Amino acid sequence: MLAALKQRLDIYERLMRLDRPIGILLLLWPALWALWLAARGFPQLDVLLVFVTGTILMRSAGCVVNDFADRDFDPHVERTRARPLAAGLIGPAEALALAAVLFAFAFILVLQLNRLTVMLSFVALFFAVTYPFTKRFFWLPQAYLGVAFGFAIPMAYAAQLGAVPHAAWVMLAANVFWAIAYDTEYAMVDRDDDARIGIRSSAILLGRYDVVAVIACHAAFLATMAGIGVWQRLGAFYFGGIVLAAGLVAYQHELIRGREREKCFQAFLNNNWVGAVIFAGLALDLHSRARAIF
Repeated sequence: MLAALKQRLDIYERLMRLDRPIGILLLLWPALWALWLAARGFPQLDVLLVFVTGTILMRSAGCVVNDFADRDFDPHVERTRARPLAAGLIGPAEALALAAVLFAFAFILVLQLNRLTVMLSFVALFFAVTYPFTKRFFWLPQAYLGVAFGFAIPMAYAAQLGAVPHAAWVMLAANVFWAIAYDTEYAMVDRDDDARIGIRSSAILLGRYDVVAVIACHAAFLATMAGIGVWQRLGAFYFGGIVLAAGLVAYQHELIRGREREKCFQAFLNNNWVGAVIFAGLALDLHSRARAIF
């Protein structure tokens, strides 16, 4: 019985992609940027814990919904045919029940925050649930993903300040550019399979302009984040983080220019470090300013 339980938990872990935390990190970095900037330093600890835990729960639930939506497509794609739903290791009803439990726990967490944040959480839920289905009809689902992955930004401002200033929406726009860039790199891995089975993606839409578009979106993302730094009167540490992020983007360009599957996937994974260096620069900058005051 214990062996059977362990096997089921292993299946759940794979279904929620807890064995591949890159999605959690790409979802978490924008939330941390927003929390630190809204608080002008280290945010309230309880708010931080809610967002970190909520990010894990929402990304896990989103993966389950995604695999439910793609259950008839994944068996025909080389990279996804071993996923639990595609391989028949778990049924659709059980998967949806798991997603419902994860969403419920996330909602319980957000109830610890203020009313505005709770209201925004319903919008975040809508984007999380509907994103997987946009690949059926929308040629740029990566933009929709950017909103879904970035909606923690206005929620973070709301939780910390009780309001959502203009800077939050500008940061959300920056995150959309970033998501188009990194998820196009991801889509380049599956381009041939997606075209064959009728899935929409930016990699197919852009064709031979995919590499140029990825770099252009990365440039728009970094320029917008730099503009936020000027607007919010941030200093050298923050802009140093932006420069390091630009160096990482240049490295990604070298990886994807040949359009090789493995290198495109490496470029996608590298975006974790882009988010990390921007956060490090922001946190250091705000910390140094706080120390200067005292």
